[in-house]
Amino acid sequence: MLKKLLFTLFVLTSCTPLFSQERPIEIVEETKANRLFLYALNKNEQDLDVSITVEGTNFRQTKTAPRMVRVPAASKVLMTNLMVERGKKANYTYKLQVSDSLSRRAMRKEFEPIKIDPKKKVIVYIPENCTSCDSLISKLDQSRYLYTSHRFSEKPELKSQLAPAFANSTVNIDSLTTPIISLGGVLHVKIEDYDQLLEELNK
Repeated sequence: MLKKLLFTLFVLTSCTPLFSQERPIEIVEETKANRLFLYALNKNEQDLDVSITVEGTNFRQTKTAPRMVRVPAASKVLMTNLMVERGKKANYTYKLQVSDSLSRRAMRKEFEPIKIDPKKKVIVYIPENCTSCDSLISKLDQSRYLYTSHRFSEKPELKSQLAPAFANSTVNIDSLTTPIISLGGVLHVKIEDYDQLLEELNK
């Protein structure tokens, strides 16, 4: 009985992935003429090796065995393309194999950077007298992260909505020269640059 239990535990643990990516690899398709291109989207902060096996009808594909392809963090990579039969629609299913072992044998392909959600949702509120906001926004635009921003000059009602959060604080919302940044719903007024923002995001 004990041997059977130990064997069962071994099977369960050996079938469990050795890592857990925060977000699963997504497959998106693009159609050009009679070809269907399948891309892998990696919305994680880590590089991953991915292979895809496609089965179905109404299309042809190369007969080569699936190979692991390096899909960098926050990127989009072409995995395969299908030649669709004229006048028909490709019916297909796919299976993915994903690994964080980053084998040296994994294929390297061209990749397209994509924007991903950070660990905490980022909202930047820009006061009228903010001196560091433009620089911060510029860095966020160049980063891999999705975020939203609002200017009090364009949406004064937002200042009224945020004001109660500062009611018992020494912070005067009307005289702020730094952005008000919401990270996962927590407001920060002492973040002046992108490096400080990253530091708070990673806490």
